[in-house]
Amino acid sequence: MTKPLEPDFSKNTARSPGGASSRGRWIVLALALVALGAVILFLATAEDTVDVTPARQQPPVQLVSIETLPVSAQTVEVSAYAEIRPRWAAELRAAVTGRVDKVFDSALAGERVNAGTTLITIENSRYVAELAEAELSLKQAQLALWKAENATILARKEFERNKAKPPNDLALRLPELEIARSSVTSSTARVAAAQQQLNDTRITAPFSGFVSERFISPGQSVNAGESLVKLVDDTVFELTVELGRKDWALLQQPLRGSTARIVDQNGKMIAEAMVRQAGGFLDESTRQYKVFLEINQSESQQILPGDFVRVLLPGVTVPAALSIPAPALTQEGHIWYLDTDNRLLRITPRVLFRRQDRIIIEAPGQAGTWRIATTPLKSFLPGQRARTDAKGD
Repeated sequence: MTKPLEPDFSKNTARSPGGASSRGRWIVLALALVALGAVILFLATAEDTVDVTPARQQPPVQLVSIETLPVSAQTVEVSAYAEIRPRWAAELRAAVTGRVDKVFDSALAGERVNAGTTLITIENSRYVAELAEAELSLKQAQLALWKAENATILARKEFERNKAKPPNDLALRLPELEIARSSVTSSTARVAAAQQQLNDTRITAPFSGFVSERFISPGQSVNAGESLVKLVDDTVFELTVELGRKDWALLQQPLRGSTARIVDQNGKMIAEAMVRQAGGFLDESTRQYKVFLEINQSESQQILPGDFVRVLLPGVTVPAALSIPAPALTQEGHIWYLDTDNRLLRITPRVLFRRQDRIIIEAPGQAGTWRIATTPLKSFLPGQRARTDAKGD
Protein backbone atom coordinates (compact mmCIF):
# COMPACT_ATOMS: atom_id res chain seq x y z
CA MET A 1 0.00 0.00 0.00
CA THR A 2 1.37 3.30 -1.05
CA LYS A 3 1.77 6.05 1.60
CA PRO A 4 0.08 9.31 0.82
CA LEU A 5 2.37 12.24 0.12
CA GLU A 6 2.68 14.74 2.96
CA PRO A 7 2.91 18.41 2.13
CA ASP A 8 6.36 20.03 2.43
CA PHE A 9 6.11 23.17 4.59
CA SER A 10 9.79 23.86 4.72
CA LYS A 11 9.79 26.41 1.86
CA ASN A 12 6.69 28.22 3.06
CA THR A 13 8.02 28.62 6.58
CA ALA A 14 11.10 30.39 5.19
CA ARG A 15 9.06 33.35 3.58
CA SER A 16 6.40 35.19 5.55
CA PRO A 17 3.55 37.04 3.86
CA GLY A 18 5.00 40.12 2.27
CA GLY A 19 8.37 39.02 3.50
CA ALA A 20 11.48 40.28 1.65
CA SER A 21 9.70 42.85 -0.56
CA SER A 22 8.11 44.56 2.45
CA ARG A 23 11.38 44.80 4.34
CA GLY A 24 13.05 46.24 1.23
CA ARG A 25 10.54 49.06 0.98
CA TRP A 26 11.04 50.00 4.61
CA ILE A 27 14.80 50.02 4.15
CA VAL A 28 14.52 52.35 1.11
CA LEU A 29 12.17 54.69 3.01
CA ALA A 30 14.50 54.84 5.97
CA LEU A 31 17.46 55.65 3.75
CA ALA A 32 15.46 58.43 2.02
CA LEU A 33 14.52 59.98 5.37
CA VAL A 34 18.13 59.90 6.49
CA ALA A 35 19.23 61.56 3.23
CA LEU A 36 16.53 64.27 3.57
CA GLY A 37 17.58 65.02 7.14
CA ALA A 38 21.20 65.28 6.03
CA VAL A 39 20.28 67.75 3.30
CA ILE A 40 18.21 69.90 5.69
CA LEU A 41 21.03 69.88 8.24
CA PHE A 42 23.52 70.86 5.54
CA LEU A 43 21.38 73.76 4.32
CA ALA A 44 20.80 75.01 7.85
CA THR A 45 24.47 75.05 8.75
CA ALA A 46 25.92 76.04 5.40
CA GLU A 47 27.28 79.64 5.08
CA ASP A 48 26.38 82.01 2.26
CA THR A 49 28.77 81.26 -0.52
CA VAL A 50 28.16 84.62 -2.31
CA ASP A 51 31.38 86.53 -2.18
CA VAL A 52 31.07 90.10 -0.91
CA THR A 53 34.01 92.11 -2.02
CA PRO A 54 34.52 95.13 0.26
CA ALA A 55 34.94 98.39 -1.60
CA ARG A 56 38.49 99.50 -1.60
CA GLN A 57 37.58 103.14 -2.54
CA GLN A 58 35.11 105.60 -1.01
CA PRO A 59 32.28 106.80 -3.29
CA PRO A 60 33.05 110.07 -5.07
CA VAL A 61 32.35 113.27 -3.13
CA GLN A 62 29.19 115.06 -4.32
CA LEU A 63 29.76 118.33 -6.17
CA VAL A 64 27.30 120.96 -4.89
CA SER A 65 26.64 124.49 -6.12
CA ILE A 66 25.98 126.65 -3.09
CA GLU A 67 25.18 130.24 -2.25
CA THR A 68 26.33 131.68 1.06
CA LEU A 69 23.49 133.68 2.57
CA PRO A 70 23.37 135.76 5.75
CA VAL A 71 20.43 135.78 8.13
CA SER A 72 18.86 139.24 7.89
CA ALA A 73 15.64 141.15 8.43
CA GLN A 74 13.16 140.92 5.55
CA THR A 75 9.93 142.86 5.00
CA VAL A 76 7.13 140.53 3.99
CA GLU A 77 5.03 141.11 0.89
CA VAL A 78 1.90 138.97 0.88
CA SER A 79 1.02 137.97 -2.67
CA ALA A 80 -2.44 137.16 -3.99
CA TYR A 81 -4.22 137.15 -7.34
CA ALA A 82 -7.25 139.24 -8.20
CA GLU A 83 -9.34 140.38 -11.15
CA ILE A 84 -9.57 144.05 -12.04
CA ARG A 85 -13.18 145.18 -12.14
CA PRO A 86 -14.61 148.62 -12.94
CA ARG A 87 -16.19 150.41 -10.02
CA TRP A 88 -19.26 151.28 -12.08
CA ALA A 89 -20.85 149.05 -14.69
CA ALA A 90 -24.39 149.95 -15.74
CA GLU A 91 -26.86 148.64 -18.28
CA LEU A 92 -28.73 151.80 -19.25
CA ARG A 93 -32.46 151.19 -19.71
CA ALA A 94 -35.24 153.31 -21.18
CA ALA A 95 -37.15 155.29 -18.57
CA VAL A 96 -39.95 156.20 -21.04
CA THR A 97 -41.80 154.50 -23.86
CA GLY A 98 -41.38 155.65 -27.45
CA ARG A 99 -39.62 155.30 -30.76
CA VAL A 100 -35.84 155.63 -30.93
CA ASP A 101 -35.25 158.89 -32.75
CA LYS A 102 -31.46 158.82 -33.03
CA VAL A 103 -28.51 156.69 -31.96
CA PHE A 104 -25.33 158.78 -31.75
CA ASP A 105 -21.92 157.46 -32.70
CA SER A 106 -20.99 157.75 -29.05
CA ALA A 107 -23.40 154.87 -28.33
CA LEU A 108 -21.58 152.42 -30.57
CA ALA A 109 -19.80 149.54 -28.86
CA GLY A 110 -16.18 150.29 -28.07
CA GLU A 111 -16.59 154.06 -27.92
CA ARG A 112 -15.26 155.99 -24.94
CA VAL A 113 -17.59 158.67 -23.62
CA ASN A 114 -17.42 161.32 -20.94
CA ALA A 115 -20.05 161.79 -18.28
CA GLY A 116 -23.03 163.72 -19.69
CA THR A 117 -22.46 162.72 -23.33
CA THR A 118 -25.73 162.14 -25.23
CA LEU A 119 -26.02 158.55 -26.46
CA ILE A 120 -29.62 158.07 -27.65
CA THR A 121 -32.73 160.21 -28.11
CA ILE A 122 -36.35 159.01 -28.09
CA GLU A 123 -39.14 160.82 -29.97
CA ASN A 124 -40.45 163.35 -27.41
CA SER A 125 -43.53 165.11 -28.83
CA ARG A 126 -45.81 163.25 -26.43
CA TYR A 127 -43.77 164.34 -23.43
CA VAL A 128 -43.52 167.93 -24.66
CA ALA A 129 -47.33 168.04 -24.75
CA GLU A 130 -47.61 166.52 -21.28
CA LEU A 131 -45.17 169.11 -19.95
CA ALA A 132 -47.15 171.94 -21.54
CA GLU A 133 -50.39 170.61 -20.05
CA ALA A 134 -48.78 170.32 -16.62
CA GLU A 135 -47.47 173.87 -16.83
CA LEU A 136 -50.95 175.11 -17.80
CA SER A 137 -52.46 173.33 -14.80
CA LEU A 138 -49.84 174.93 -12.60
CA LYS A 139 -50.72 178.41 -13.86
CA GLN A 140 -54.40 177.76 -13.26
CA ALA A 141 -53.64 176.56 -9.76
CA GLN A 142 -51.53 179.64 -9.12
CA LEU A 143 -54.40 181.85 -10.33
CA ALA A 144 -56.83 180.03 -8.03
CA LEU A 145 -54.38 180.51 -5.16
CA TRP A 146 -54.11 184.22 -5.90
CA LYS A 147 -57.90 184.55 -5.91
CA ALA A 148 -58.20 182.60 -2.66
CA GLU A 149 -55.56 184.74 -0.97
CA ASN A 150 -57.29 187.90 -2.19
CA ALA A 151 -60.69 186.67 -0.93
CA THR A 152 -59.20 185.88 2.46
CA ILE A 153 -57.62 189.33 2.70
CA LEU A 154 -60.89 191.08 1.78
CA ALA A 155 -62.87 189.02 4.29
CA ARG A 156 -60.39 189.81 7.05
CA LYS A 157 -60.48 193.53 6.29
CA GLU A 158 -64.27 193.47 6.24
CA PHE A 159 -64.40 192.06 9.75
CA GLU A 160 -61.76 194.52 10.92
CA ARG A 161 -63.73 197.46 9.47
CA ASN A 162 -66.88 196.29 11.20
CA LYS A 163 -64.87 195.61 14.37
CA ALA A 164 -66.32 192.17 14.47
CA LYS A 165 -64.74 188.85 15.19
CA PRO A 166 -65.04 186.21 12.42
CA PRO A 167 -67.17 183.35 13.67
CA ASN A 168 -65.01 180.64 12.03
CA ASP A 169 -62.38 179.95 9.38
CA LEU A 170 -65.04 179.55 6.74
CA ALA A 171 -65.96 183.22 7.12
CA LEU A 172 -62.35 184.13 6.24
CA ARG A 173 -62.28 181.73 3.24
CA LEU A 174 -59.36 179.83 4.82
CA PRO A 175 -60.40 176.31 3.59
CA GLU A 176 -60.46 177.61 0.00
CA LEU A 177 -57.00 179.09 0.55
CA GLU A 178 -55.59 175.76 1.81
CA ILE A 179 -57.08 173.89 -1.16
CA ALA A 180 -55.59 176.41 -3.58
CA ARG A 181 -52.15 176.06 -1.96
CA SER A 182 -52.33 172.24 -2.18
CA SER A 183 -53.40 172.50 -5.82
CA VAL A 184 -50.33 174.61 -6.59
CA THR A 185 -48.07 172.08 -4.82
CA SER A 186 -49.62 169.18 -6.77
CA SER A 187 -49.36 171.03 -10.09
CA THR A 188 -45.73 171.90 -9.40
CA ALA A 189 -44.96 168.21 -8.78
CA ARG A 190 -46.72 167.25 -12.03
CA VAL A 191 -44.63 169.78 -13.93
CA ALA A 192 -41.44 168.34 -12.40
CA ALA A 193 -42.53 164.80 -13.33
CA ALA A 194 -43.38 165.84 -16.88
CA GLN A 195 -40.04 167.66 -17.18
CA GLN A 196 -38.21 164.55 -15.93
CA GLN A 197 -39.99 162.36 -18.50
CA LEU A 198 -39.03 164.81 -21.23
CA ASN A 199 -35.44 164.76 -20.01
CA ASP A 200 -35.51 160.94 -20.03
CA THR A 201 -36.07 160.96 -23.79
CA ARG A 202 -32.41 161.97 -24.04
CA ILE A 203 -30.18 159.17 -22.68
CA THR A 204 -26.79 160.43 -21.49
CA ALA A 205 -23.76 158.74 -19.93
CA PRO A 206 -24.01 158.86 -16.12
CA PHE A 207 -20.22 158.43 -15.79
CA SER A 208 -17.16 158.32 -18.02
CA GLY A 209 -16.22 155.00 -19.53
CA PHE A 210 -16.56 152.67 -22.50
CA VAL A 211 -19.71 151.49 -24.23
CA SER A 212 -19.30 147.72 -24.12
CA GLU A 213 -22.59 146.73 -25.80
CA ARG A 214 -25.52 148.30 -27.70
CA PHE A 215 -28.99 146.73 -27.81
CA ILE A 216 -31.15 149.05 -29.99
CA SER A 217 -31.20 150.71 -33.41
CA PRO A 218 -32.81 153.89 -34.84
CA GLY A 219 -36.55 153.60 -35.49
CA GLN A 220 -37.00 150.83 -32.96
CA SER A 221 -39.81 151.20 -30.43
CA VAL A 222 -38.82 150.68 -26.83
CA ASN A 223 -40.75 150.29 -23.62
CA ALA A 224 -39.83 151.61 -20.22
CA GLY A 225 -37.25 149.30 -18.64
CA GLU A 226 -35.89 147.96 -21.94
CA SER A 227 -32.04 147.76 -22.25
CA LEU A 228 -30.36 150.33 -24.47
CA VAL A 229 -26.57 150.23 -23.95
CA LYS A 230 -24.07 148.88 -21.43
CA LEU A 231 -21.45 151.24 -20.02
CA VAL A 232 -18.36 150.36 -17.92
CA ASP A 233 -16.23 152.77 -15.93
CA ASP A 234 -12.56 153.30 -16.87
CA THR A 235 -11.49 155.81 -14.24
CA VAL A 236 -11.76 153.89 -10.96
CA PHE A 237 -11.16 150.14 -10.66
CA GLU A 238 -11.67 147.75 -7.79
CA LEU A 239 -9.99 144.52 -6.73
CA THR A 240 -10.98 141.97 -4.11
CA VAL A 241 -8.32 139.75 -2.55
CA GLU A 242 -8.99 136.72 -0.33
CA LEU A 243 -6.39 135.62 2.23
CA GLY A 244 -6.11 132.74 4.65
CA ARG A 245 -5.33 133.13 8.33
CA LYS A 246 -1.62 132.40 7.81
CA ASP A 247 -1.18 135.18 5.24
CA TRP A 248 -3.43 137.54 7.22
CA ALA A 249 -1.13 137.20 10.23
CA LEU A 250 1.80 138.41 8.09
CA LEU A 251 0.08 141.65 7.01
CA GLN A 252 1.01 145.02 8.42
CA GLN A 253 -1.85 146.31 10.56
CA PRO A 254 -3.83 148.48 10.26
CA LEU A 255 -4.08 147.63 6.58
CA ARG A 256 -6.74 150.18 5.67
CA GLY A 257 -5.29 153.17 3.80
CA SER A 258 -2.01 151.42 2.94
CA THR A 259 -0.67 151.02 -0.60
CA ALA A 260 -0.30 147.75 -2.48
CA ARG A 261 1.70 147.09 -5.65
CA ILE A 262 -0.06 145.66 -8.72
CA VAL A 263 2.07 143.59 -11.11
CA ASP A 264 1.12 141.87 -14.36
CA GLN A 265 1.71 138.26 -15.41
CA ASN A 266 5.33 139.09 -16.33
CA GLY A 267 6.08 140.54 -12.90
CA LYS A 268 6.11 144.16 -14.13
CA MET A 269 4.57 146.74 -11.84
CA ILE A 270 1.65 148.44 -13.61
CA ALA A 271 -0.14 150.36 -10.85
CA GLU A 272 -0.54 151.10 -7.18
CA ALA A 273 -3.76 150.37 -5.32
CA MET A 274 -5.08 151.77 -2.07
CA VAL A 275 -6.63 149.44 0.49
CA ARG A 276 -10.15 150.78 0.98
CA GLN A 277 -11.28 148.23 3.57
CA ALA A 278 -9.94 144.97 4.95
CA GLY A 279 -10.84 142.14 7.27
CA GLY A 280 -14.29 143.28 8.31
CA PHE A 281 -15.72 139.77 7.90
CA LEU A 282 -14.93 136.27 6.65
CA ASP A 283 -16.27 134.91 3.39
CA GLU A 284 -19.15 132.54 4.12
CA SER A 285 -17.97 129.84 1.70
CA THR A 286 -14.15 130.04 1.85
CA ARG A 287 -13.79 131.30 5.47
CA GLN A 288 -11.05 133.66 4.29
CA TYR A 289 -10.40 137.33 4.94
CA LYS A 290 -11.34 139.82 2.23
CA VAL A 291 -9.31 142.88 1.28
CA PHE A 292 -10.91 145.55 -0.93
CA LEU A 293 -8.65 147.79 -3.01
CA GLU A 294 -9.20 150.57 -5.53
CA ILE A 295 -7.10 152.00 -8.36
CA ASN A 296 -7.47 155.50 -9.76
CA GLN A 297 -6.63 155.48 -13.46
CA SER A 298 -4.03 157.95 -14.71
CA GLU A 299 -2.30 158.64 -17.99
CA SER A 300 0.79 156.68 -16.94
CA GLN A 301 -1.12 153.54 -16.02
CA GLN A 302 -2.58 151.01 -18.40
CA ILE A 303 -5.29 149.23 -16.45
CA LEU A 304 -7.88 147.16 -18.27
CA PRO A 305 -11.06 145.75 -16.72
CA GLY A 306 -11.04 141.96 -16.62
CA ASP A 307 -7.25 141.67 -16.38
CA PHE A 308 -5.91 139.07 -13.92
CA VAL A 309 -3.07 140.55 -11.85
CA ARG A 310 -0.98 139.85 -8.77
CA VAL A 311 -1.44 142.05 -5.70
CA LEU A 312 1.50 142.57 -3.33
CA LEU A 313 0.28 143.70 0.08
CA PRO A 314 2.64 145.25 2.68
CA GLY A 315 3.51 142.92 5.52
CA VAL A 316 5.45 142.81 8.76
CA THR A 317 9.23 142.76 9.06
CA VAL A 318 10.68 139.36 9.99
CA PRO A 319 13.92 139.89 11.98
CA ALA A 320 15.54 136.57 10.99
CA ALA A 321 15.00 135.38 7.45
CA LEU A 322 16.85 134.02 4.42
CA SER A 323 16.44 135.08 0.81
CA ILE A 324 17.14 131.90 -1.15
CA PRO A 325 17.04 131.36 -4.93
CA ALA A 326 13.77 129.84 -6.13
CA PRO A 327 15.38 126.61 -7.51
CA ALA A 328 16.82 125.84 -4.06
CA LEU A 329 13.37 124.80 -2.83
CA THR A 330 12.52 121.26 -3.96
CA GLN A 331 9.10 120.09 -5.05
CA GLU A 332 8.73 118.38 -1.69
CA GLY A 333 9.33 121.68 0.09
CA HIS A 334 12.90 120.95 1.31
CA ILE A 335 16.17 122.83 1.06
CA TRP A 336 19.66 121.32 1.25
CA TYR A 337 22.59 123.02 2.95
CA LEU A 338 26.17 122.22 3.99
CA ASP A 339 27.24 122.08 7.62
CA THR A 340 30.70 123.00 8.92
CA ASP A 341 32.00 119.51 8.00
CA ASN A 342 30.86 119.88 4.38
CA ARG A 343 28.11 117.34 4.82
CA LEU A 344 24.71 117.65 3.16
CA LEU A 345 21.73 118.17 5.44
CA ARG A 346 18.05 118.73 4.65
CA ILE A 347 15.38 120.84 6.34
CA THR A 348 11.79 121.86 5.58
CA PRO A 349 11.62 125.66 5.96
CA ARG A 350 8.65 127.94 6.52
CA VAL A 351 8.12 129.87 3.30
CA LEU A 352 7.08 133.47 3.98
CA PHE A 353 6.64 134.90 0.47
CA ARG A 354 8.19 135.09 -3.01
CA ARG A 355 9.93 138.09 -4.52
CA GLN A 356 10.61 137.70 -8.25
CA ASP A 357 13.16 134.84 -8.52
CA ARG A 358 13.82 134.66 -4.76
CA ILE A 359 11.99 132.91 -1.96
CA ILE A 360 12.00 134.41 1.52
CA ILE A 361 12.01 131.76 4.25
CA GLU A 362 12.09 132.00 8.01
CA ALA A 363 15.60 131.31 9.31
CA PRO A 364 15.68 127.85 10.93
CA GLY A 365 17.07 129.33 14.13
CA GLN A 366 20.79 129.50 13.56
CA ALA A 367 22.25 132.99 13.19
CA GLY A 368 25.18 133.82 10.95
CA THR A 369 25.41 132.50 7.41
CA TRP A 370 23.99 129.49 5.63
CA ARG A 371 25.47 127.61 2.67
CA ILE A 372 22.39 126.74 0.62
CA ALA A 373 22.50 124.30 -2.31
CA THR A 374 21.20 126.24 -5.29
CA THR A 375 20.41 123.20 -7.48
CA PRO A 376 19.42 120.23 -5.29
CA LEU A 377 19.68 116.82 -6.97
CA LYS A 378 17.83 113.54 -6.48
CA SER A 379 21.16 111.90 -5.61
CA PHE A 380 21.63 114.01 -2.48
CA LEU A 381 21.71 111.98 0.74
CA PRO A 382 21.64 113.32 4.31
CA GLY A 383 25.15 113.22 5.78
CA GLN A 384 26.81 112.81 2.38
CA ARG A 385 30.17 114.52 1.97
CA ALA A 386 30.30 117.26 -0.64
CA ARG A 387 32.65 119.69 -2.28
CA THR A 388 31.38 123.10 -3.16
CA ASP A 389 30.98 125.15 -6.27
CA ALA A 390 30.22 128.31 -4.33
CA LYS A 391 28.33 131.42 -5.44
CA GLY A 392 28.25 134.63 -3.51
CA ASP A 393 31.05 133.78 -1.09
